[in-house]
Amino acid sequence: MIIIKTSSEIAKLRKANKLTHDALELAGESIKAGMTTRELDRIIQKFFESHGAKSGFLGYGGFPGSACISVNEEVIHGIPGDRVIMEGDIVSVDTGALVDGYYGDSARTFAVGNVSDTAKALMKSTEESLYKAIELVKPGVRLGDIGYAISKYNEDRGFSVVREFVGHGIGKNMHEEPEVPNYGIQGRGQRLMAGMVIAIEPMIAAGSAAIKVLSDDWTVVTRDSSLAAHYEHSIAVTSDGCVVLSAE
Repeated sequence: MIIIKTSSEIAKLRKANKLTHDALELAGESIKAGMTTRELDRIIQKFFESHGAKSGFLGYGGFPGSACISVNEEVIHGIPGDRVIMEGDIVSVDTGALVDGYYGDSARTFAVGNVSDTAKALMKSTEESLYKAIELVKPGVRLGDIGYAISKYNEDRGFSVVREFVGHGIGKNMHEEPEVPNYGIQGRGQRLMAGMVIAIEPMIAAGSAAIKVLSDDWTVVTRDSSLAAHYEHSIAVTSDGCVVLSAE
């Protein structure tokens, strides 16, 4: 069931997503070669705690970190640990604050120092495809239109769309209906309605879209070890368009 949010609920989601945005800003400022993914995770956790919030990720489904931190070939759900971030890596950070019972959710991919031209192009395409999708968001638009926009933009640039994982509704639960795929057929799928809040999150690979889950039962990697990028925003559908809650 799709849950339509009231204006007061959207205000709470805005607050959670504002902290999420600020945590990602801090992550981008803090990330550097030589640190471990666990160290970066602790910075995010302490930020949330210092603002009276909790990480919506810590303990969610048993996840052991305050953020998913995925390096290079890791697409999503990277568990923070002893992996050392190196010069030339790209690092996807996906996190969300939990405030007053409502979840934030947003992700960015960061370049560490000088990265390859492929990495730069992949990050640019993934992020731009997210904003191409957001431009479409308004009542009456179908989810197939959003997914098609993301897949076409990236595939036209030689990249691949990971299909096994998708965006989602968000509110009092981290994952709510509807699912928001990064692929689709124009004119098909659920119509957007004012009051819906959705997380759009393209997950794009430089090589094949084939993935596998590692033995930790969380970390998703590309099968061909090609680079992957991940960007995400939480968006409220309004009567005449949308508001990007996690961009403020």
